[in-house]
Amino acid sequence: MEPVYRSIIGLARTVFFLEGLKFTVRGAENIPATGGAVVAINHTGYMDFTYAGLPARTPKRYIRFMAKAEVFDNSISGPIMRALKHIPVDRTAGADSYKSAVKYLRDGELVGVYPEATISRSFEIKEFKSGAARMALEADVPIIPIVIWGAQRVWTKGFPKRLGRTNTPISIAVGKPIRPYEPVADLTAELRGTMQAMLADLQKDYHHEPGAYWVPKRLGGSAPSLEEATALDDAEAAERMARKAERSNPEG
Repeated sequence: MEPVYRSIIGLARTVFFLEGLKFTVRGAENIPATGGAVVAINHTGYMDFTYAGLPARTPKRYIRFMAKAEVFDNSISGPIMRALKHIPVDRTAGADSYKSAVKYLRDGELVGVYPEATISRSFEIKEFKSGAARMALEADVPIIPIVIWGAQRVWTKGFPKRLGRTNTPISIAVGKPIRPYEPVADLTAELRGTMQAMLADLQKDYHHEPGAYWVPKRLGGSAPSLEEATALDDAEAAERMARKAERSNPEG
């Protein structure tokens, strides 16, 4: 029994109802009823994780999400994240969070990860980090791919949040478990290819507004291409590193 997590989910469902969000979920039966698994999720918006947990409720399970440490430092979100047993990630030293995730997996938990690491500005599937594959292999648990489409319309990077009653349709698909194998690079590539195919399939039945900021370029939207978005991400990362270096050496 997890009264805090259950209460938070109940609150979230109330918020979803008030927002008029319309969920379509496919493949929830692929969430294992017992045992550990890495739940790999695509990342298009800030609210992804609140939607990704919905399919896990079919077998009455909860997901422990890996989230940046700053969320745990916040006086409001921090206590909630700890109560829900989520895993803080220090992006400058991730070894401890990795070990915690592997322990959770070996203890039979579902661990939610974003292989893309950051929100995809293009809303396409970015290149994957190898962490999801490595922890699945080390803990000897399957990877469950989940793709979400429509979350970027609620709140995404660089655009105002839309948390009122928007009646936004959000599609979620859960793929079949992928058993871990070596080499890790091949497993990571299979996971990414699987999630790309799943996302393309979800998009077929979704109405896309021509020219909309939340629609990928290949589907007639104004979002940057994957290559353009990667260049933006690289420039932002370089600027962040420069600021960090400047702070550490203020006298130049």
